[in-house]
Parts: sequence; structure tokens; C-alpha cells
Amino acid sequence: MISSPFLSVISGLQFGVDHLTPFAWGVIVVLGFLSTISLAILFMKWLLLSHTEQANRRFMDLFHESPHPLALYLTKDQTEMSPLYFVYHSAARDMAFHLVGDEEPGRSFSVRLQGAGRISPSQMSVVQNAMERAIAAAALKLEARLSLVATILSGVPLLGILGTVVGLLDVFAALGVQDKSTLASGVSAALVTTIAALLVVLPSLLGYNVLVNRIRMIIIRMDNFASELSGIFDRQFVDHRKIDESLPSLGAMGAPAMPVISSVTTSAGRLSPFS
Repeated sequence: MISSPFLSVISGLQFGVDHLTPFAWGVIVVLGFLSTISLAILFMKWLLLSHTEQANRRFMDLFHESPHPLALYLTKDQTEMSPLYFVYHSAARDMAFHLVGDEEPGRSFSVRLQGAGRISPSQMSVVQNAMERAIAAAALKLEARLSLVATILSGVPLLGILGTVVGLLDVFAALGVQDKSTLASGVSAALVTTIAALLVVLPSLLGYNVLVNRIRMIIIRMDNFASELSGIFDRQFVDHRKIDESLPSLGAMGAPAMPVISSVTTSAGRLSPFS
């Protein structure tokens, strides 16, 4: 059996709906429209994140099973909708360019890669920058349209309060003219807009927080994978030996012999530097 307080709430809500003003109905229609947009975005984002997490797991399995850090890049084994593969591909492309001077793997790419030397730490920093740019681009894609949901969540409560305030102003304007039943209907109708706003905000707010946390976890996994991949590339492809770039003194080199310059001039009457 339904408790009496619950019946009272339902009865009061029904009483308020029956006495809604045209302005209140307009507010509720707008709230319903915003709720539809918000929930649709959250549902589509939830599907996208589910596919993304599955693709990331599949890519990590392939990456850990690959015999060479660039094996997946050479075979062009693309994992659809995987931000981790996007980060990997960006890093592998720059690494391939620094190793063999070519970004796209061809038929002779594997042979050229075997004969390639190592890259310098400065070139490795370029590869790391490519991974950072890929992470930023993937994060922007994952967070796309969530700003619209955040805007709706910020505006819906204010819209509900606006409907309530306007309804209460109508009630106060009728004080001393209408009877108590009419005033009660006006107050209850004004509060319906606040209830509608809360019903819009609560589901969207919960869904928004859940999706933001999932996106944050995916970005953290991308950062961790970038660190792992950077370490693997650094161990296998980077030459950390210090190169002595200091030039010997002129005294140590000895004075160069001065060649005998003949008095041959150009047609302009000057010595030709290329003669």
C-alpha cells in the first residue's frame, strides 16, 4: 500500500499541473527540449566511450604481442576508434621518419629499418612531442559536446527558478482579490517548474559526472601508454653516447699553408673567387 506522504506529493503535483499558466507551460516545454538534447548527447557519448575502451583493450593486446615496437605500424594494423593506436601511430610515424627518412612504410621499409642506425635524444624529443599532440587531440575528441551538456546543466536550474518566480509574482499580484484556493493553485503551479528543472538536472548531472570520470581514466591510460612507448623507443632507437663536439685550437691544427695567388683578374678587374 502506498504511504500517505507519497500520495500527498502526487496529489499536490497533479494539482499544480492542472493550474499551470501559459508561461509555466512554455518553461516546461523548453526544459523538456533541453533534457532531450542533454540525454541524447550523454547516451551517444556513453556508446562512444564503450567502443573506445574495447578498442583500447584490443590494441594493447596486439601491441604487447607484437615482436617489434614498429611491427603494428609496418603491417598497418589499425584498431578502429582506439585513442591508444592514434598515439602509437603518431609516434611511430615520426620515429620512422627519423630512422629511415620516410614516414610511410613501403616494401623495402623493413630492410631499410634493419640497416638504420639510432636517433639522437633531440630527435626523440620530437617523437615525444608528437605523442603529446596526439593525446591532446584525442582528449578534445572524447570531450566533444560535453561542454554543451555542462551549459545545459548550468542554465536549467535558473530557468526553473525563473518559472517559479514569475508564478509567485502572479500570486502576489492577485493577493486580496482571489480566494485561498486560487492562491494555493497559483503557488503549486509555480513550484511545478522548479520540480521539472530538478528532474532535468539530476539524471543529466549524474550521467555527466560518470562520463567525465571515464574520459579522465582514458586520458590517464593514454599518458601511461605514451610513457611506456617512449621508454621502449628510447631503449631501442636512441643513441645516448656523448659526442665531443669541441673544435681543436688553431695551434693544435697547425697554420694552413697559404697558396700562391697569381694576379689573374676577371673582366671586371677583380680577383675571381671561383677561378
